[in-house]
Amino acid sequence: MQMPTFFARLLQAWLAALLLGLPLTGVQAQQLLPVPALTGHVIDQTGTLDAAAAQALEAQLDGIEKKNGSQVVVLMVPSTAPEDIASYANRVGNAWKIGRKDVGDGLIILVSKNDRRMRIEVSKALEGAVPDLAAARIIDGAMAPKFRQNDYAGGLKAAVDQVGARIAGEELPLPEAPKPQGRNEASSSGFDWQDMAIFLFFAVMVAGPIVRGIFGRPIGGVLMGGGTGFLAFMLTTSMGLAAGAGVLALLYTWLFSGKGGGGPIVHGGGFPGGFGGGVVLVAGRRLQRWRRGIQLRRWR
Repeated sequence: MQMPTFFARLLQAWLAALLLGLPLTGVQAQQLLPVPALTGHVIDQTGTLDAAAAQALEAQLDGIEKKNGSQVVVLMVPSTAPEDIASYANRVGNAWKIGRKDVGDGLIILVSKNDRRMRIEVSKALEGAVPDLAAARIIDGAMAPKFRQNDYAGGLKAAVDQVGARIAGEELPLPEAPKPQGRNEASSSGFDWQDMAIFLFFAVMVAGPIVRGIFGRPIGGVLMGGGTGFLAFMLTTSMGLAAGAGVLALLYTWLFSGKGGGGPIVHGGGFPGGFGGGVVLVAGRRLQRWRRGIQLRRWR
């Protein structure tokens, strides 16, 4: 009689533990709110902000990033349940990783509308500009009063004004100026325009007297001008630049190459790298200075 009683009590205890664990299991199984894609400075998943308000706020936040480099994002969600707002804000920050990578100056203004909760999440570099006490004051003094009047756009604008002022007062690296895009960029052939000009200059200095010595001044000048112009066109695809380079090469070969192939070259032992009895520039030191200058510009 004792054994059945023992097993009955054991079964009752197991059923009680199972029933008590059901609510906890249900909470754990509830799906967490996903982190939205970072599509702009303002992400409103509640539909609270109209287009004009969202656009004005976007421009305000974009201005902070362009002026100071720091990236500030406003996120509005209906609710962060089953998480508290602090856990969800931390998860969003880890997923987005906003701010400059080498500075770490991102900030998130998070509003959980239905929960009536707000939070300002800051990254490392902005903890001095917006410490916890300052964040609490911005929430309580700028956001909450406006939100109570259903003026969410006004509350967010006031909060961004204060956040922007604090960031501007922090000693952070200034944003880098955007690099100009255009014909001054390196071409697909790997030539920078400045490097190309130096290359053509020295190529004409070396080859001009040789071509003139072999073919004579008129024909040698035409050959150098045509060859230089063709090479310049292949590198730049610009008829104007090609024509200019060709004319300069022609004039140099006619006027400045010296008599009988002399001028800026002397015949003899060749370059140290060995072109086997080629030519050596008299202006060798000047060439070395040009090369050093090119290297310095590239490092900068």
